[in-house]
Amino acid sequence: MLISVIAADITTLAVDAIVNAANETLLGGGGVDGAIHRAAGPALLEACRALPPVAPGVRCPTGEARITPGFALPARWVIHTVGPVWHGGDRGESALLASCHRNALQLAREHGLRRIAFPAISCGVYGYPAPLAARVALGTLREELATHPDFELILCCYGEPMRAVFQAALDEDAQERPQPRPATRNRG
Repeated sequence: MLISVIAADITTLAVDAIVNAANETLLGGGGVDGAIHRAAGPALLEACRALPPVAPGVRCPTGEARITPGFALPARWVIHTVGPVWHGGDRGESALLASCHRNALQLAREHGLRRIAFPAISCGVYGYPAPLAARVALGTLREELATHPDFELILCCYGEPMRAVFQAALDEDAQERPQPRPATRNRG
């Protein structure tokens, strides 16, 4: 069971899958989404277009996930998920963000993927406060690892300031988790 936090360009990681913080159309956008589409090449856009819409203009509703090949990326697969837009925290944002992480890992399990890199979902233009998003992400990933300990998860932040926020949340999470007690010997 492993979670690490790094500062890197997610499009350069040679992992089983990278998670794309996409929009509902899955047709590319700005931020991480745009970077992944540019690095993967035009075949990614075609693969996304081939995914059936579930409503007009919606291929992936908020909180859900879809998977495509990685094409020109070093990652074999791209798991697209749509994070929530931050509206102050009283519109189910944390449940939707948790669902993004949970559904991405469900697709990873279904495809036999082990090494997965996540960006800071919803922390860009969607405005989710990074410290709150980090706690939701880590809590959800820890829950998933409790029943599926074979994953190696990377929280990939584009810059050092975001990496520091996610690392602080990881450190805080580790301190809050109960530590195993050392084994005692029976000296009888």
